[in-house]
Amino acid sequence: MRKINQIYVDGKFVTPHGTELFSLFNPATEGIIGEVRLADEVDVHTAVAAAKRAFSTWSKTGKDERIAVLNRLSASFTERLDDFKEAMVEEYGAVRGIVDELLPLAPVMFTEAAKLLQSYDFSREQGSSTVMMNPVGVAAVITPWNLNIVFVAQKVAYALAAGTTVVVKPSELSASQTQVVMEALDAADVPPGVVNIVTGRGDVIGDVITSHPDVAKVSFTGSTPVGSRIMRNAADTFKRLTFELGGKGPTILLDDADLSAAIPMALASGFLNNGQTCFSGTRILAPRHRLDEVLQAIEATMPGFRAGDPRDPETGVGPVVSQAQYDRVQSYIRLGLEEGAQILVGGEGRPEGLEKGWYVQPTVFTGVTNQMRIAREEIFGPVLVVIPFEDDDDAVSIANDSPYGLQAQVFSTDTERARRVAVQVEAGAVLVNRIFNDLEAPFGGIKLSGIGREQNVSSLEAYLEPRTITA
Repeated sequence: MRKINQIYVDGKFVTPHGTELFSLFNPATEGIIGEVRLADEVDVHTAVAAAKRAFSTWSKTGKDERIAVLNRLSASFTERLDDFKEAMVEEYGAVRGIVDELLPLAPVMFTEAAKLLQSYDFSREQGSSTVMMNPVGVAAVITPWNLNIVFVAQKVAYALAAGTTVVVKPSELSASQTQVVMEALDAADVPPGVVNIVTGRGDVIGDVITSHPDVAKVSFTGSTPVGSRIMRNAADTFKRLTFELGGKGPTILLDDADLSAAIPMALASGFLNNGQTCFSGTRILAPRHRLDEVLQAIEATMPGFRAGDPRDPETGVGPVVSQAQYDRVQSYIRLGLEEGAQILVGGEGRPEGLEKGWYVQPTVFTGVTNQMRIAREEIFGPVLVVIPFEDDDDAVSIANDSPYGLQAQVFSTDTERARRVAVQVEAGAVLVNRIFNDLEAPFGGIKLSGIGREQNVSSLEAYLEPRTITA
């Protein structure tokens, strides 16, 4: 059994002051694969102090030094890609197709930040003043268990490019992924204290790090309720905040959409990461006069999203991360039936032939209205709903009638028509005939889906503060 009993502080692997042991499970087997020793409040204070000391020198470094560190991190993460893949598959059941597609983005985050840094001007003349873009201070980076490696890379890359030092609090559920991250970080020879990692429970160290007086900035990816709690914690010290939170994304199939191309992408978006992705398109909006055709296309495409062993290359959907999440998703399937929706495919319980593991049948509901809870609340599992609309205006109205606004998709054979619809959709990102966003464009949500933006210059400037010098 794997034992993870160190955190990374001030450039060293150290034993946490915290003593709580947390069991790690393989969701495909429900078996224990290891345990991690969790950090506590003392460890947070130690890590923040290390980051504060390092900030005094790292914030004054030049572009060349920062670029060199970013390039070393990219190379180090690239060398460990196979280990990252193994950790993701074993720790939360990521299917091979997803890790092969998305995991290589982690080292790219560092090279993208380095490329931006080369051309970014930290000093600008505006009117009779000089505006200097200065690093904000110590940043707390809080990441979820799903795609943890990519989120850590994304946030750390731009923080370092800005001259900010960081304390990363990853989910305790992602301890195996985090172990590889710490090893890759150490191998890249990052200066001591510039990046520190403390693994622990949110209810133990989350409040400490998000209210700490020496933390100037919090970047968080996770659930909307936790984001709300962080905002309250940060209020007294007016911390800068970037939140990427939950979603209930609409996938709009306009009536001229090519269903042979659109339906596979719509299902791939909805079932991405076993349905455990905040920007998934979990509401499929279909033209009423083509509804039967859409439902038939979904049924015909579903065999490509078979649930099963995440190591099997033929598997489209793996298990959900925990027993608690399995129970939550099952409760929503029951709720959908109670609300009067009908199951097109899937349903309660495990898929046939899978007696062990937290597997959920990939499920699609029809007969759904946008006022049902299964259409309004983030389920975070492989459960989608199909909602009919009358015309383009009705589709936009249904899409926008949501407390969330992270990502949406519009499918049409007429790109200009799709763009006219897209600009009316209330979401931080709206994609036309695609399901993955552009790494060179800002990404983030509105409404309950977040504050601020990640990626490219938006990420960099999230860790900077303007200072105006007028002489």
